[in-house]
Amino acid sequence: MRTIITSFLLLMGVVAASAQHQAQHHTPYAGHQQRRVKALSDQQVADLRAGRGMGLALAAELNGYPGPLHVLELADQLQLSGDQRHHVQHLFDSMKAEATLVGAALIEQETALDRAFATNHISEAALAQLTSQIGETQGRLRAVHLKYHLTTRTLLSPAQRERYASLRGYR
Repeated sequence: MRTIITSFLLLMGVVAASAQHQAQHHTPYAGHQQRRVKALSDQQVADLRAGRGMGLALAAELNGYPGPLHVLELADQLQLSGDQRHHVQHLFDSMKAEATLVGAALIEQETALDRAFATNHISEAALAQLTSQIGETQGRLRAVHLKYHLTTRTLLSPAQRERYASLRGYR
């Protein structure tokens, strides 16, 4: 009986080790093959379509250049004047419209790259062209978000910028 129990425990250990070994071979990309655009998560696609920042303006945000959305969210605490609210809202609306257009272009370009690989219609020349377009569009999208941080900063007083940084947890 003891031999049977020992054999059973040994077998269970081998099964567990095998399962662990197989689990270790799964990559973080497992399941991504089901995505409509392989290189973009559903959340990224939604963010691009909505014109959201996705952290693209952190260089500005974390260095004292507030973004229009967050300024609007904190308008009362920042004691924005009516004129400031109006200007910041206009900036936000413009940024969102511009970012949405560039985001749509990026989704199209990522879809084209994905399709080229999926259909085996990819060459080094096509790869170079597609990735160059994607890189340029990513740069344009980042510039869109950053430029609105530049403009938003000019609408706030130094005291409001300091209060903003404090409210956002940067100071």
